Amino acid sequence: MAEKSERPTVTRAGATSPEAGTAPSDGGGTTTIADQVVTKIAGIAARNVSGVHELGGGGRFAGAIRDFVPGQENQGVSVEVGERQAAVDLDLVADYGVSIADLAQAVRRSVVSSIERMTGLGVTEVNITVHDVYIPDEEPAPAPRNQGGQRDQGGQEENTPARVQ
Repeated sequence: MAEKSERPTVTRAGATSPEAGTAPSDGGGTTTIADQVVTKIAGIAARNVSGVHELGGGGRFAGAIRDFVPGQENQGVSVEVGERQAAVDLDLVADYGVSIADLAQAVRRSVVSSIERMTGLGVTEVNITVHDVYIPDEEPAPAPRNQGGQRDQGGQEENTPARVQ
């Protein structure tokens, strides 16, 4: 005898199976969850874990470019959504000093609980690839400018008055 699932019946947008979009819910309709929704939930859940510096893994240069390209907020997150389950792949950069094993477990817990709570989908797996470790001192800060816009040889402000032309 088949057991009735405790999870609500949901389908993903764009599903190709004949049943997609036709499974009745308790209210006599269907609920369709787009892949993009699950992607956003997973990304936000991962970013909220302390020790995750950023999602994606293209290095610092790619991350700087990504900040200026619209529509890249889900960089580093990919999902496969079925009718009742989802699988998630995450690429991330960890903060230096955190235990990567503990970080991965915390990210998995956060992603799984968020997706299951918000969508009713079961999460079969969360695969995590740590591409880099962020070290704050590695990114050179621009040398400060004085009022005249000049820097001394060491990047320090000169005590010269600003020039007006």
